[in-house]
Amino acid sequence: MNTHCAQIAKYIATVVLCAALAACGGGDGGGSTSASASVAGSTASSDTTTGVEFEPPNEVDAPDFDPSGAVSQNDGSIDTSSVNDGVVLAQAKSKSRLKFVVACGDMSYNYDLPGDGTPIACPINMGDGAYEFAIMRNVGGNDYVQTTSASAKVKLSSEFAPFLQPNLFCDYADDSACVQKSKELTADAQNVGDAVRAVCTYITDNVVYDTDKAESLGKVTGYVPNPDETFATNKGICFDYASLGAAMLRSIGIPTKIVTGYVSPNDLYHAWIMIYIDGSWTSAKFEVDPLSWSRIDLTFGTDSGSEELVGNGKTYTDRYVY
Repeated sequence: MNTHCAQIAKYIATVVLCAALAACGGGDGGGSTSASASVAGSTASSDTTTGVEFEPPNEVDAPDFDPSGAVSQNDGSIDTSSVNDGVVLAQAKSKSRLKFVVACGDMSYNYDLPGDGTPIACPINMGDGAYEFAIMRNVGGNDYVQTTSASAKVKLSSEFAPFLQPNLFCDYADDSACVQKSKELTADAQNVGDAVRAVCTYITDNVVYDTDKAESLGKVTGYVPNPDETFATNKGICFDYASLGAAMLRSIGIPTKIVTGYVSPNDLYHAWIMIYIDGSWTSAKFEVDPLSWSRIDLTFGTDSGSEELVGNGKTYTDRYVY
């Protein structure tokens, strides 16, 4: 059995498709490793930034689905033409539930795939290597069959490439309202630390935690956040905060990971972001260190969610990265 078949066979056998986001809403994921880390918060009273000169990109240049670079089978298509830029795209038509599987080595992620032909972009988030992709169709219960497959040897243009692109959980374009706001907020930023502070402060000052939404999504899987919706309504759950933060920061050239995992107390499932800059930001709530991935929990920073819904911001365990 070749590597691809072994990956898909393992996927069908386990049929572990969903990882609920508990009170934070629902989401699907794959087998990334877990690691505990303390909150990147500071008790410092100062609010200072440092860093290289802030030079944002002129515009968002996200890959579109390219039929000429796609493998098409059984009403499904997988476009691998942008994998080295950090994203793979898929689309399909079916009346049955669909999943899109992205696998590399012993790790895999799976995503809900619309059955109306709408393409989704998924991150190449497991580093360089041989990737296998598959569209899976539900045939009853938890049983899925493979309908479309493709493979690619990935050599990322940069380790940050996947975290500078829009994707399914962080969907935005150059004309997105939240992107335009990010450009406005950072127009006078002198360094990258200034830019991060401007965006994150705006979100924590303006977006309110939506307790009713958290309760309604408590037992739902497959929830997909919409950054512009969160920006327009000024409310959301933890996944919304992370998605909006990632969209606004990525659009101005700040590498940003969306991370879901567990937060103390009681291993509450939660979502936050991690950023990487050649600079720093230190405030009463956040501490961003230069040239390292620093955690920013925008939900906890708002002081608007109860501990039962957003945790206490003391200890985090990373599970999935988007």
